[in-house]
Amino acid sequence: MMEALWVKLTRVDWTSLLSTHGVTVLKIAAIAIIARLLLGAGHRFIEQYSRKKTNKAQTLSPLLKQLWRYLVLFLAAMLILDQFNIKLTPILATAGVAGVAIGFGAQRLVRDLITGFFLLLEDQYSVGDYITVGSFSGVVEELGLRVTRLRDFNGDLHIIPNGNIDNVTNHARGNSRARVDVGVPYEADLDRVIGILQELSSELAAKLPEIIEGPEVLGVVELSNSQAIVRIQAQTTPLQHWQVEREIRRAIKNRLDREGISLPYPRYVIYQQGSNREEKPEGNS
Repeated sequence: MMEALWVKLTRVDWTSLLSTHGVTVLKIAAIAIIARLLLGAGHRFIEQYSRKKTNKAQTLSPLLKQLWRYLVLFLAAMLILDQFNIKLTPILATAGVAGVAIGFGAQRLVRDLITGFFLLLEDQYSVGDYITVGSFSGVVEELGLRVTRLRDFNGDLHIIPNGNIDNVTNHARGNSRARVDVGVPYEADLDRVIGILQELSSELAAKLPEIIEGPEVLGVVELSNSQAIVRIQAQTTPLQHWQVEREIRRAIKNRLDREGISLPYPRYVIYQQGSNREEKPEGNS
């Protein structure tokens, strides 16, 4: 078999073949090299644009790279086909008819693409924003024309088709609100505790740069079975309210310990006929 193949190759007039198609091969090679250079130059330009570290730049960077790649490859393919004297008009006409036929069978894909376009145009959210879409919440890792990728706090990646996005809650636009409820036992002096919390709030406002406004002691918001609930509230920079709440709780616990004020615990009161009133912690008999 190899001998027969070798005989066929030796019978080919390579000189005539190269003189006939050599220019075409060189043109195709030149088109491929230029396309590769254009791809690299475009990607470097887009990466330089995305170094601005803004959410908008990071959102558009992957999308622009994809669009640039498709455009360069499409133009290169058209030019290569032209070297073989393949008419582009019938191909484009056929592609148009095929596109209409595919469109009827891919309405969901078209819906995803259109929705993705308007999400980008209206700037509803960007890469790095913390959003809620339906039952999914997480940080946006990628916003494409077809899907949005969310990474939740557990590390799970949620891939959501853009056509399924009806309502979006963007938690990263505007200031966040930190809210901490402090339980005060009824045995403690409530006014004294509120005064301590107000003093502590002033210290935290000067200490934590994430706090924009407050913290403010709103007062008693609830009276439960074993405690009075005092609420503290503050305005923070976007998505920093969780950290501020943790710092406020830690500071409150340390300050109340130093002031000799214990935190409340569940309890119940037992009344027995013919005996004195006795109060016991929950769980003891």
